[in-house]
Amino acid sequence: MLKPKLPPYDIQEWREQSFPERVRWVCQSWAVQGYGTPPLVYTFYLLKIVFYVWVWSFFCSFSPGLGSWSNVGSWWMHSVALQKAVLWSMAFEVLGLGCGSGPLTGRYLPPFGGFLYFLRPGTTKLPFWSKLPVLGGHRRSWLDVLLYLAYLVALFRALVAPDITMSHVLPIVVVLPLAGLADKTLFLASRGEHYYTATVCFLLSSVWIPASKLVWVAIWLGAATSKLNTHFPSVIGVMISNSPFTNIGPLRKWMYKRYPDDLHPSRLAHVLAHFGTVVEFTFPLVLLYSSGGTLTTVTLLVMLSFHIFITSHVPMGVPIEWNIMMVYGGFVLFGHHSAVSVAGVLQVPWLVAFLAVMLVLVPLVGNFFPAKVSFLNSMRYYAGNWAYSVWLFRGDASKKLDQHLVKSAPRVQNQLRILYDEDTITALISKVIAFRAMHVHGRALVELVPRAVDNVDDYEYLDGELVTGVVLGWNFGDGHLHNVPMLEAIQAQCQFEPGELRCVFVESQPMGRAVLDWTIADAAEGVLEQGRIQVSDLHKRQTWELPSTSAA
Repeated sequence: MLKPKLPPYDIQEWREQSFPERVRWVCQSWAVQGYGTPPLVYTFYLLKIVFYVWVWSFFCSFSPGLGSWSNVGSWWMHSVALQKAVLWSMAFEVLGLGCGSGPLTGRYLPPFGGFLYFLRPGTTKLPFWSKLPVLGGHRRSWLDVLLYLAYLVALFRALVAPDITMSHVLPIVVVLPLAGLADKTLFLASRGEHYYTATVCFLLSSVWIPASKLVWVAIWLGAATSKLNTHFPSVIGVMISNSPFTNIGPLRKWMYKRYPDDLHPSRLAHVLAHFGTVVEFTFPLVLLYSSGGTLTTVTLLVMLSFHIFITSHVPMGVPIEWNIMMVYGGFVLFGHHSAVSVAGVLQVPWLVAFLAVMLVLVPLVGNFFPAKVSFLNSMRYYAGNWAYSVWLFRGDASKKLDQHLVKSAPRVQNQLRILYDEDTITALISKVIAFRAMHVHGRALVELVPRAVDNVDDYEYLDGELVTGVVLGWNFGDGHLHNVPMLEAIQAQCQFEPGELRCVFVESQPMGRAVLDWTIADAAEGVLEQGRIQVSDLHKRQTWELPSTSAA
């Protein structure tokens, strides 16, 4: 149950290959094996879903007539049940139990971060501005801990209330932005672009339902818009290759043009990608303008199928509970409350302005200027167009992370040593290279990593996600957490020597410009080099090809 499916080659022989050749081997392995996730890991995520739903029903039981599974059909669409689902989802995520938990996010022992870090003074944080008075700095203070604790108290106070009123919601609305100023990780981990925005709508009992409809539709449309690029077909292949349900004959190989020599997405992968984008664009708009009846029911069933497809493939980062929340909210808001028109929001000008900022302006800025806004706040979700980083530690220099940083988990390598031998550890971490390289943006790695260091064999290669998880206590695919500011925060505490830690930072593609900006930095010496890669050039390469050897 704990044994992963290892790559079909000798790990020692793999170590002896050149870096591009190593990339080729791991990508070919991922195409047919995925991450090689042990069966017990899937059981862990299934039990977590059961826990998530059960605790929600427990909090609903504080409201008269809600919470009992014997008559769940009579209350699960109640408006208070949805409000408590949103608030419990916020708590679930910021506790570190949701997205970014477990082995599929590089978190093994312990499988959770979140509260283990956020309640511990001295842990590393990323304030909105490092020199911010009182709330700034690189290390968590007792004030930061108290802000986080106050946020949790406000959430649980609302969850055990019979009804959700302004007096319950207002403390949450006030405290989370303050905590986010002190550590932006908290706002991102709370899924602020979704749950916080919906919670602000709860302030007004008369219009929160039509306002929440706009939030749900904006999330769907934002996610669909993020797929209007040439990256998404690659996501389909990577995700299906990693699904526990697709190891059927040649199905996984069908996702690629000509396995194992050409791992560009196949025509089938392109069709699936475009079909999913069309569904995510059109059907939410149907829900927005329909007023119940058969059309609404059919549309909700289509969206249910859409999210089942995503969750059944157990994508890396595992946003399973969030997908459940999207479906549940859709049925309550557009099914049970289908007669409620979104025009009611116009009665409250300040709420219209707030929603315009959170649902339109911020995502627009994030799409056109991705370096300025997190991909979560930009609603650029699982579309293959993310900022990412690679961290290269010379020799055993990564041990400084354990020696100098206050953390609740050791380095990923040390977590895995409790369970596996060195070859298995190398195999598991190498699969993260494959996940990164098989997306379009990752094809730049074989070009940029050798630019960052003279001899990659002298360095330990770690994806930024694996570093962020143990340094910050939360990671969910957002390269804006593991960028230059995090490197500076680590350097301020660890004092790496020149050349001991080199990083490659690759920004996501802005809307309207098919380019990726990159930065190479040294922990001690700062930014060393910056440049830009044309996305069209990356499409011409295999994941392991250098520009000079790329095939047209």
